[in-house]
Amino acid sequence: MAQTTSIDLSTLLSQLGQAGKRLSDLGAAEGAAGNMSVCARGDLDFMGVFPDAQAIDLPLPVPELAGASIIVTGSGRRLREVLDSPTANLACITVDEGGKTGRMFTAPDCPFKRVTSEFNSHLAIHHDRIKSSDVGLHTVLHAQPTHLTYLSHIPAYQDEKYFNQHLFRWQPETILSIPQGIGVLPFIVNGSDRQMEETVRSMRQHPFVVWARHGVVARSDESVLHALDLIEYAEAAAHYETLNLSTGEKADGLSPKQIRQICGEWNIVQTIY
Repeated sequence: MAQTTSIDLSTLLSQLGQAGKRLSDLGAAEGAAGNMSVCARGDLDFMGVFPDAQAIDLPLPVPELAGASIIVTGSGRRLREVLDSPTANLACITVDEGGKTGRMFTAPDCPFKRVTSEFNSHLAIHHDRIKSSDVGLHTVLHAQPTHLTYLSHIPAYQDEKYFNQHLFRWQPETILSIPQGIGVLPFIVNGSDRQMEETVRSMRQHPFVVWARHGVVARSDESVLHALDLIEYAEAAAHYETLNLSTGEKADGLSPKQIRQICGEWNIVQTIY
């Protein structure tokens, strides 16, 4: 059964704002690109912040999320503006009994009519994770970091094994932070049911997934900021890889043996090397 604990709304809004600003600073959320959500099972007191309600149909049935609250970015909103104006950029959706419908709560200064077009993927990822664990708080972030997205346009890097072995060789932090490896999906039209289904499947093994020719999605059971950390670690590795490509691949990075030594020292279980 999922945990039900008291959750501080102001902390969640602050962390979503920090994540949105950082993703924008990274060049990973230009304009209205990128979206964020956090799903909470428990006592989330949001009515004072998001008082206006309307009934909605959910994009897929999520019966195990009945009673949960999902704070999510609105359609067309800029992630960099969430920190200063959370109520103008976020909505809170509660899931009704049965998981087919819900209520969308917004603030009086809300300018959008619906939440992000990729809410189906967010909701499906939250549902799949929470129904199979005792997780009480779960975050999903989608962004388009420059180096990761660029590499995903190169055919060789669309192979998951090749992608991981080339990115994880540049610094110990990558394997220590993402020992499960990075999932890599082929190009799939954004917002589609197929994107949702394939992402859920990949995220059962990986907390971080690349959408080829589009961007990345990260999830975390710990916090919004931990999901952000995963994006930063992966983007730093991709930056090293693109630097190496631009110089004619003069460096070879950490060897597989060295990476296995690092994992042995830190008791990290991995299958990449």
